[in-house]
Amino acid sequence: MKRFALITLSLAFITACQSSPAIKSHEKITIPAQSRQLIQVTTPHWEAQEGTLQRYEKTDQTWHKVGKPIAIILGRNGLAWGRGLHTIPSDTQNIKKEGDGKAPAGLFRLGHGFGYEALATDFPYSIYQRTDHCVDDSRSKWYNRIVDSTKVSKDYQSFEHMKLDQSIEYKYGITVEHNPHQVPYGGSCIFMHVKHPSGKATSGCTAMQENEMAEVLGWLKSEANPLLLQLPQDEMNKRVRLE
Repeated sequence: MKRFALITLSLAFITACQSSPAIKSHEKITIPAQSRQLIQVTTPHWEAQEGTLQRYEKTDQTWHKVGKPIAIILGRNGLAWGRGLHTIPSDTQNIKKEGDGKAPAGLFRLGHGFGYEALATDFPYSIYQRTDHCVDDSRSKWYNRIVDSTKVSKDYQSFEHMKLDQSIEYKYGITVEHNPHQVPYGGSCIFMHVKHPSGKATSGCTAMQENEMAEVLGWLKSEANPLLLQLPQDEMNKRVRLE
């Protein structure tokens, strides 16, 4: 059974709707009205490897918490502004790049779920094999895309297997639509997925325990247009507003 608690005005991502003179209006982040599910990931600061995930659902035009907070692991070098549904602040040089070990900050659509086996969910879901590759070679036309390597012209040298050998990290996961326009060297293959057994930081993904990842996948609904909002707490307070 889902657990709901009404979001109060003291919560960071609602108080953020109060304007700050230091933030340009077009650089604020608005949650689109058509989205009714939100995954909010908050970290203490830009360099943090750890943070907290909280799910929200909108009913009767009001946002409610869903479930308990989930402890997550992020990129080994923290966060950097990614390319998504937000405007990257003009005064920052902290922008996500290929291979920087940073998770993307901002607001992003979620693409589809994936895993090694079937899972009950109302969200698009794919079962991947070793021959399915996520391409992280910026020179490839398949850059930042998942492809069946047996069915495409392989013009790439670097990629990730979507079914990892002797690893549970991709047993369950969700694709994050970061850098959807395939900007070269802009960052690729960003997922939410199962945490490594050692608890080590990721190369840029957001990771949690296996049962928690499966629970999040089971909660998602395509018709709710779910989004990922991922920011340090201070940026969450300054930039985010709901609609």
